[in-house]
Amino acid sequence: MISDIQKDAQARMAKSVEALRHDLTKVRTGRASTALVDHLKVNYYGTDMPLPQVASIAVVDARSLAITPWEKQMVGPVEKAILASDLGLTPNTAGTVIRINLPALTEERRRELSKHVHGEGEAAKVAIRNIRRDANQRVKELLKDKQASEDECNRSEAEIQKLTDKAIKDVDDVVKAKEQELMAV
Repeated sequence: MISDIQKDAQARMAKSVEALRHDLTKVRTGRASTALVDHLKVNYYGTDMPLPQVASIAVVDARSLAITPWEKQMVGPVEKAILASDLGLTPNTAGTVIRINLPALTEERRRELSKHVHGEGEAAKVAIRNIRRDANQRVKELLKDKQASEDECNRSEAEIQKLTDKAIKDVDDVVKAKEQELMAV
């Protein structure tokens, strides 16, 4: 029973760290990446579709992306989705190929993005601590219902704390790696 609670907490903490990694792929660094536009939704005949399902996305060089819609009439909606996004990028269209040039990041913008990354990291840490609290609460309920001894509960809380410390260290590592990527000129 207690091991199930620990396994559940460990799995949920790992998901929180993975969600942070996924969210940070959307933070623009100086390099082009297909992950930058993967989350965009394009109006495809009245239905919002993810961009990778209506076009191919390729990294042309370190600072530019090429997006080629599967259908010629999708060029306009893809452009519109890019302009409407919060990326602040301007698409250049040549026939059916849409090119996106990524401008170099200024020092000020790098600092802003660094603060944003820190904020995302803190949110992930809060989520991990909430998971720890829930797990400890479930263990205490077992103690209250006399399904576990006090020693088992204390050991379990110590183990859950170790899991929490490891997950928070993982979050710190992810944030630090992203910051180094951002600050690299």
